[in-house]
Amino acid sequence: MIEISGERPSIDAYFMEIAHVVSKRSTCLRHKNGAVLVRDKHILSTGYNGAPRGLPHCSEVGCLREQMKIPSGQRHELCRGAHAEANAIIQAALHGISTVNSIMYSTHQPCVLCSKLIINARITEVIYAHPYADDLAVKLLNSAGVRLRKFEGKVK
Repeated sequence: MIEISGERPSIDAYFMEIAHVVSKRSTCLRHKNGAVLVRDKHILSTGYNGAPRGLPHCSEVGCLREQMKIPSGQRHELCRGAHAEANAIIQAALHGISTVNSIMYSTHQPCVLCSKLIINARITEVIYAHPYADDLAVKLLNSAGVRLRKFEGKVK
């Protein structure tokens, strides 16, 4: 959770706290990630990491990546789950909500796979709480003109 000083949180603290609450729905055994898509200070959609709709969650069947001893940040294709950022974009699409010129608040810096989705969804900025070692993701976002910014508030 995020500790917020004062009576009213900043916009960034407000939406980052919501991203952390969304992450509590995650069924991933390794990381609890959450994402919130926002435009004009209004929530468009949310997403958390977990298995595709209708399939058993890792919390039910175990983690393939853990069983195979795959380090974090490698071999993303060997995961049952869809990432929080991807699920937020998918939820917007399912409900006919444009993501153009939106901002994504994410508990974690996006990986290269989610970065490509973010670029194609025309999201203009990603604000994240926790860094993630993926240099290619950063290069792609920078090349596409997507602003990547670490949230500077306090995160528990």
